[in-house]
Amino acid sequence: MNWKKVALFAGGALFGSAGIKILSSKDAKKVYTHCTAAVLRAKDAVVDQAAILQENCQDIYEEALQINEERRNEEAECAIE
Repeated sequence: MNWKKVALFAGGALFGSAGIKILSSKDAKKVYTHCTAAVLRAKDAVVDQAAILQENCQDIYEEALQINEERRNEEAECAIE
Protein backbone atom coordinates (compact mmCIF):
# COMPACT_ATOMS: atom_id res chain seq x y z
CA MET A 1 0.00 0.00 0.00
CA ASN A 2 1.30 3.44 -0.89
CA TRP A 3 1.07 5.53 2.31
CA LYS A 4 1.71 8.78 0.46
CA LYS A 5 -1.47 8.35 -1.59
CA VAL A 6 -3.45 7.40 1.51
CA ALA A 7 -2.13 10.45 3.37
CA LEU A 8 -2.95 12.74 0.43
CA PHE A 9 -6.47 11.30 0.24
CA ALA A 10 -7.02 11.72 4.00
CA GLY A 11 -5.63 15.26 3.89
CA GLY A 12 -7.87 16.13 0.96
CA ALA A 13 -10.94 14.73 2.70
CA LEU A 14 -10.08 16.65 5.88
CA PHE A 15 -9.44 19.85 3.95
CA GLY A 16 -12.67 19.40 1.99
CA SER A 17 -14.69 18.88 5.17
CA ALA A 18 -13.13 21.94 6.77
CA GLY A 19 -13.76 23.92 3.58
CA ILE A 20 -17.44 23.03 3.60
CA LYS A 21 -17.69 24.12 7.24
CA ILE A 22 -15.95 27.42 6.46
CA LEU A 23 -18.06 28.14 3.36
CA SER A 24 -21.30 27.48 5.23
CA SER A 25 -20.42 29.51 8.31
CA LYS A 26 -22.34 32.60 9.42
CA ASP A 27 -19.42 34.86 8.53
CA ALA A 28 -19.25 33.42 5.02
CA LYS A 29 -22.99 33.87 4.60
CA LYS A 30 -22.61 37.50 5.67
CA VAL A 31 -19.92 37.99 2.99
CA TYR A 32 -22.15 36.32 0.37
CA THR A 33 -25.03 38.58 1.38
CA HIS A 34 -22.94 41.75 1.12
CA CYS A 35 -21.53 40.68 -2.25
CA THR A 36 -25.02 39.93 -3.55
CA ALA A 37 -26.26 43.31 -2.32
CA ALA A 38 -23.37 45.04 -4.11
CA VAL A 39 -24.17 43.20 -7.34
CA LEU A 40 -27.83 44.19 -7.07
CA ARG A 41 -26.84 47.85 -6.54
CA ALA A 42 -24.58 47.67 -9.58
CA LYS A 43 -27.38 46.12 -11.63
CA ASP A 44 -29.73 48.95 -10.63
CA ALA A 45 -27.13 51.54 -11.61
CA VAL A 46 -26.64 49.91 -15.01
CA VAL A 47 -30.39 49.71 -15.61
CA ASP A 48 -30.78 53.39 -14.68
CA GLN A 49 -27.96 54.42 -17.03
CA ALA A 50 -29.43 52.29 -19.82
CA ALA A 51 -32.80 54.00 -19.38
CA ILE A 52 -31.17 57.43 -19.54
CA LEU A 53 -29.24 56.43 -22.66
CA GLN A 54 -32.41 55.11 -24.29
CA GLU A 55 -34.25 58.37 -23.54
CA ASN A 56 -31.37 60.41 -24.99
CA CYS A 57 -31.30 58.28 -28.13
CA GLN A 58 -35.05 58.73 -28.56
CA ASP A 59 -34.67 62.52 -28.18
CA ILE A 60 -31.86 62.58 -30.76
CA TYR A 61 -33.93 60.50 -33.18
CA GLU A 62 -36.97 62.78 -32.82
CA GLU A 63 -34.85 65.90 -33.31
CA ALA A 64 -33.26 64.36 -36.41
CA LEU A 65 -36.72 63.65 -37.83
CA GLN A 66 -37.72 67.23 -37.14
CA ILE A 67 -34.58 68.59 -38.84
CA ASN A 68 -35.23 66.44 -41.92
CA GLU A 69 -38.87 67.57 -42.04
CA GLU A 70 -37.83 71.22 -41.85
CA ARG A 71 -35.22 70.67 -44.58
CA ARG A 72 -37.81 69.02 -46.84
CA ASN A 73 -40.19 71.95 -46.27
CA GLU A 74 -37.43 74.45 -47.15
CA GLU A 75 -36.53 72.52 -50.29
CA ALA A 76 -40.18 72.36 -51.26
CA GLU A 77 -40.51 76.15 -50.81
CA CYS A 78 -37.38 76.74 -52.89
CA ALA A 79 -38.71 74.46 -55.65
CA ILE A 80 -42.01 76.35 -55.71
CA GLU A 81 -40.29 79.73 -56.07
